[in-house]
Parts: sequence; structure tokens; C-alpha cells
Amino acid sequence: MIEVLSGGMYTNIQDMGRFGYRSQGVPVSGAMDQFSAGLSNRLLGNAEGDAVLEITHIGPVLRFTQSTVIAITGAGFSPTYNDVEIPLNTRVHVRPGGVLKFGLPGYGIRAYLAVLGGFQSDYIMGSYSFYEGVTPKASLSSGDVLRISEITSAKEKTTASVKIDRTVFERRYLEVLKGPEFDQLSTSFQEALVTTFATVSSKSNRMAYLLEGFHGLTATEIITAPVQPGTVQLMPSGHCAVLMRDAQTTGGYARVLQLTESAINTLAQKRAGDEVCFKLK
Repeated sequence: MIEVLSGGMYTNIQDMGRFGYRSQGVPVSGAMDQFSAGLSNRLLGNAEGDAVLEITHIGPVLRFTQSTVIAITGAGFSPTYNDVEIPLNTRVHVRPGGVLKFGLPGYGIRAYLAVLGGFQSDYIMGSYSFYEGVTPKASLSSGDVLRISEITSAKEKTTASVKIDRTVFERRYLEVLKGPEFDQLSTSFQEALVTTFATVSSKSNRMAYLLEGFHGLTATEIITAPVQPGTVQLMPSGHCAVLMRDAQTTGGYARVLQLTESAINTLAQKRAGDEVCFKLK
């Protein structure tokens, strides 16, 4: 098991998402940066969809009560094990009594912690992903206990690591496709939408990232229609809302663009004040 000594700012369990329930209004959820989450599992030989911890802005403090192997990917949180810094993107063996901490991220805002065999949390509606109203908790807090699998000594001794190009966290262009209402915009609005550098708002969260700076751009509201993670909605205020993993299932703002999967991963690592620009595929 793992004891949560501090939950950090917004630490939760995620996998690749909860599918088949959108007709009932249940979001897909899942890891915000699915590339990084999947990589943490691949390093350990887990199934890509095994449950991981998603760590945002300020990391947790965790005490291990049993041996296991971990891998941390994503944002540069400078993790330490028993106050000794450990590398990212690498298998690390931890022992009973060991304490894992996280520094502030030097790049990105979300990291992923995988354990050998995955976190053994509640499996609800086909997913381990936390989501308020579906799972008992939306995030971890002090005193929580996380169940993990027992491991064999043979697996403890194996090592693996990968080298990640950190410049991916600095990308400012988000690859997009035209949305259903894109062609209803004037030519000048279409051009401005994909040439303007917008700023990530501090109001952004797992449900949506708010992008500010599209001055003068507006679109007529639509009859409520399906939306999904990556849908870009242009609001009457001139701001764009980019729906993320916890997005609602329908919306009434014009769906002008749709992010690619890799662009959702990129945006998920942006922090308030960062600039991004849409790029038509």
C-alpha cells in the first residue's frame, strides 16, 4: 500500500477514460496528457490503460509500505525518494518506509506516477478515473491509502528508461481540424482564429481551458449539440473554451475547431499565462 501524507494541489487517479456512458451525460475523463500517462505504464510493462496518479501543479507526499517499482513521466517536478532526487522517465525501485516527494515543476504542470501492476482503486463504469459524482472522491487528501500489487524479486531488479525531448512542453502551436460551425464564420474571423496567439486563463481546469485574446471574434450560439474533448467553442465574449477530458457531453456555443489528440496532450501541460496558437491540419 501507499499512504498519502499530503495530497498536493490536485492529485487524482486516472486511466485512459470512461467510455460508453456519454449518452447518460457522463464525461470520458481519463489522463489529461495521455501520452505521458501511457509512457509511465509502458516503462513498467503495465497495460497502457492501467490506473496512474495524475499530479498537477503541486505534488503529493507518499509513503510506501511495500516494495514496488515506479515510473514518473510528464512535467518536470524534480521528484525525490528519501530526499534524494530520482530521474524522470525511468524505472525506480522503492522499498517499505520510503517517502516520495515532488518539487515544483520546471516545465509543464502535470506528471504521471505509475506503479508496477497499476493502482488498485475502485473500478466504476468501466474506468478507474476519478470524477466527482461518479467516484467517491475527486482528488486525494491526507490519510488516504492507495492499494498496489505485490511484486516479485525478479521484477524488482529490471531497469528501463527513455529519453524525452523536453521541447515538446514548449510547443505553442495546437494542431486542429475545422469544427462543424467553422464555415459559418466570416473569412476574416476564420483567419484570425488560426493566427492569433491566445493566453491560457487561470480559470482553466480539467473540464476546459479558457483561451483569452481573440478580440472582436464572435459567433452565434447554436442549438445544444454534441461536444467532446478537444472541441473548441467560440463564445459571445470572444474567448475560446477548449474542452478537455472532463468535458460535458453537449454544448450551445459554436464548435469552430477540434484539437487533435496530440494537441490535447500539449495543451494539458500549459499553465496560466502561456501563449498558444491554433494551426489547421
